[in-house]
Amino acid sequence: MQVTIEVSDELAVQAQALGLTPGEYLRSLIDEAALTAPVPIPPAEPKMNIKEFIRAMSANSENIPQLPDAAFTRESFYQDHD
Repeated sequence: MQVTIEVSDELAVQAQALGLTPGEYLRSLIDEAALTAPVPIPPAEPKMNIKEFIRAMSANSENIPQLPDAAFTRESFYQDHD
């Protein structure tokens, strides 16, 4: 990170307006940022493993009607489009 003269001068002016040294003011900014930073959400644990998922997807599959191959053509999916 590079701090330009303008940034350090602006920091000094803002610190002086609050009656703080530049170091104290910078520390307060860092502390404030740490308090307001979003807390990372840990990744959710999977609710089921792959075997359970496949078992659930195939449950009652005997009740799914058999469709002809023509039902799965591109034209059958987009028959309402030009």
